[in-house]
Amino acid sequence: MGILYDDLVIVRQSEKEGEPSVITVNCPDKTGLGCDLCRIILFFGLFIDRVDVSTDGKWCYLLFWVVGKPTTRWGLLKKRLVEACPSCSSASGISFYTELQPPKPPDVFLLKLCCYDRRGLLHDVTEVLCELELVIKKVKVSTTPEGKVMDLFFITDTRELLHTKKRQQDTYDRLKEVTGNALINCDIEMIGPEATACSQGPSYLPHEITDGMLNLEMLDEQQSGYLPPDSVSITMDNLLSPGHTLVQIVCQDHKGLLYDIMRTLKDYNIQISYGRFSTKRKTECELDLFIMQTDGKKIVDPSKQSALRSRLWMELCRPLRVALVSRGPDTELLVANPVELSGKGRPLVFHDITLALKMLKTGIFSAEIGRHMIGDREWEVYRVLLDEGDGLSVPREKIEQAVWKMLMGWE
Repeated sequence: MGILYDDLVIVRQSEKEGEPSVITVNCPDKTGLGCDLCRIILFFGLFIDRVDVSTDGKWCYLLFWVVGKPTTRWGLLKKRLVEACPSCSSASGISFYTELQPPKPPDVFLLKLCCYDRRGLLHDVTEVLCELELVIKKVKVSTTPEGKVMDLFFITDTRELLHTKKRQQDTYDRLKEVTGNALINCDIEMIGPEATACSQGPSYLPHEITDGMLNLEMLDEQQSGYLPPDSVSITMDNLLSPGHTLVQIVCQDHKGLLYDIMRTLKDYNIQISYGRFSTKRKTECELDLFIMQTDGKKIVDPSKQSALRSRLWMELCRPLRVALVSRGPDTELLVANPVELSGKGRPLVFHDITLALKMLKTGIFSAEIGRHMIGDREWEVYRVLLDEGDGLSVPREKIEQAVWKMLMGWE
């Protein structure tokens, strides 16, 4: 008798606000499952307090202690976590061929939004799209001298319903609600996936963003948007376990920390057999992972150990790049983050950028999201031209620090 579909994920909400709720995931295993689950938890804005992971290679058991918000949509969270779990039949090999098939790429839609501009408008629109589970793949925002703004959002629909009139009408109604009388026109149409294709090379990206993307030693200790390398401790041990390599990490906590670690292991095709994650005073994290390669062996090759350690170190010291640069008389904010090998970007980055600028009462003249190949990795780059008016009223350092802290969850 198989496990019930609803029992793949069990959510036990805390009785008191601020105390952890417990999410139990009991399903067939697959390489990268931890990354997929952590990405969903990050998207829903939950703080991960503790995690226990164990698997025999076919079936896994995960416990997440998470702190939610009064607005957390627990039912929808459970639904998305269940969807990320492999089907129960895959554990017995019944649908092995089906599980190996690459997922169909989601349809891409162009949302064209024309409004009268106001401070904080872009964030309010972005927040609505996040709540509707419409994923922003690319965006182009421009402001006219007449005070009108044209927003072009290239989006995909997590619910895969945006082709229907009802879903489009619901989206329009929510956008109308948040923009009010400022809305001039709103249109949604399906387009080809080539609109969100990745560009080759960092030809026009400034060194403030590209420096350190390929080499941790290039990091400038005075630059915003990273943690000092000595704040992260990573050790590997092959003596403690006869069949696994033990990875121990101690570092400062940040939003998406566990996602960054799991994403790296997924990209390296590393399997986790057992793991434990905990936070101390919500600032320092400790993580023990017993891992192995897909061939079921330890990581004994020194070069492979060094490569994995360096990549983990890079992702923990500098999970995102943040820089404020001059464009002639203008000021541009740039943020970059690595993309998973699966093609998925980091959740909520544009949301957090626009929220930080809204809180600083700093206007946005134009914005653009694009993807670029730098070295052997794909990066998502956010370019925001600030509306300075009669001059930038907020110091550059304060803008850079505020955006960095918002992205890291230290606001």
